[in-house]
Amino acid sequence: MENHKNVTEFIFMGLWENRQIELLFFLLFLLCYLAVLMGNSVILVTITCSHLIEQPMYYFLCHLSLMDLCYTSTVIPRLIRDLAATRKNISYNECMTQLFTAHLLAGVEIFILVSMALDRYVAIVKPLHYMVIMRRKRCDMLIVTAWIVGFWHSIALLLMVLSLPFCGPNHINHYFCDVKPLLKLVCKDVHVVSVLAMANSGMVLVAIFTVLLASYILILYSLRTRSSAGLLKALSTCSSHIMVVVLFFGPCIYTYALPAGSENKDKEISVFYTVLAPMLNPLIYTLRNSEMKSAMHKVWSWLSNSELK
Repeated sequence: MENHKNVTEFIFMGLWENRQIELLFFLLFLLCYLAVLMGNSVILVTITCSHLIEQPMYYFLCHLSLMDLCYTSTVIPRLIRDLAATRKNISYNECMTQLFTAHLLAGVEIFILVSMALDRYVAIVKPLHYMVIMRRKRCDMLIVTAWIVGFWHSIALLLMVLSLPFCGPNHINHYFCDVKPLLKLVCKDVHVVSVLAMANSGMVLVAIFTVLLASYILILYSLRTRSSAGLLKALSTCSSHIMVVVLFFGPCIYTYALPAGSENKDKEISVFYTVLAPMLNPLIYTLRNSEMKSAMHKVWSWLSNSELK
């Protein structure tokens, strides 16, 4: 604890310095958060209360929605509070907790997306072996692995930041506690630490994104011999997942793979993966998915009839 003895709290500079703009976006982000809660809760209830939970694709989608709910709840409520507050402060311990929790949940979500890509690859490229390869026990192991990898990623970042001395300015040029804005407040040379942080987050993101793109190229290549109906069905499910992957990985790679610099728009770009992606994921996965829409209709009709009784 000696390392941060001169800093007991941090103050967020937020997204905007204009008070009127902040009050406007207070309402906007509040509506976005309500949309995240409602959309992902609908997916959770629909899948867990229907036969879809037995299918690996929807089993992973259920976990993805849970991660979206948890991840946004570590960031957006405080952002909403700070937009309405005159002083945007957070204690040192709360800041470290938010850093660890946000990276843990984001890490788990990334590997759930990898599991979903694996599921689509096996379903399309090896359909005859699908039920054997993607059996429930293996799906459970993939989720457990996602949590283990996410934990080691976040604990490594946390221990690295805890070892750094914060003895000077305490104004974070961001709206939540993250590695890059915190490194700018450290009162010693952080070149090596910056490289380690980029390797832990940025390079890993680039590697995973490359693997995901390669898997979808292989999927598209295998579809060249399919019938028109089979091709359209496969493209429909894959396109939804590709949109979610690009929406999440694109901004994350920009934020974590590039070195820290005053010209970077990290805090503005981070809105995409902290707010917009979790809000749009339910729409992307349901609007073009007749199976999900059918299950939603049945589940919510059953729930409404149960309430009437």
